[in-house]
Amino acid sequence: MNKLKLVYFDIDGARGEAARLAMVIGGVPFADDRVKFADWPDRKADTPFGALPVLELDGQTVAQSNGINRYVGKLAGLYPDDAWQAALCDEAMDAVEEVATRVWSTMSLPAAEKKAQRESLAAGPLAFSLDRLQLRLVAHGGQYFADGRLTVADLKVFVWISHLRSGRLDHVPVDLPDRVAPRLVEHHDRVKEHPAVKAYYAGRKVAA
Repeated sequence: MNKLKLVYFDIDGARGEAARLAMVIGGVPFADDRVKFADWPDRKADTPFGALPVLELDGQTVAQSNGINRYVGKLAGLYPDDAWQAALCDEAMDAVEEVATRVWSTMSLPAAEKKAQRESLAAGPLAFSLDRLQLRLVAHGGQYFADGRLTVADLKVFVWISHLRSGRLDHVPVDLPDRVAPRLVEHHDRVKEHPAVKAYYAGRKVAA
């Protein structure tokens, strides 16, 4: 198989990161095309939906982060073969995507409106989503979201919790996951200690 190329912004996190991690963990060769924000306006029109990430192979492209996660997850051995377990994997990824989209939709709002909306999201939908993700994790054994092992769902949740605790989201308390969903924080820390994940971020010289 020819080498895959993942096109995403030059950041260590957000929608493209779970796919990066999956390919790193699974030993799937890929080109990591990190788009500078200054270059994005010139490249946007070439993407299927005017957004990133995009996965490229043999001149073809696929977009939408969870579709990419499923594809690379299968290549990396990080997506369930069993249909029910695959559905549980998708459930966790879609739950993250749904609430993350609501938070990211506030990015370009005027300062006062952004503050009000993010505080409202943090107190309501975001806290609710974290609590329900935690309940699903516990219901499936407390270690992983599907298949009794590490899957792309765990990577997606790991990246989201990292982002919430990073302080990069103004007006969203960095301790929200710790207060609302401590089991998700334990899950985050467990994924962070995976040898391949640990080595990847050490090489990137960034904190996960």
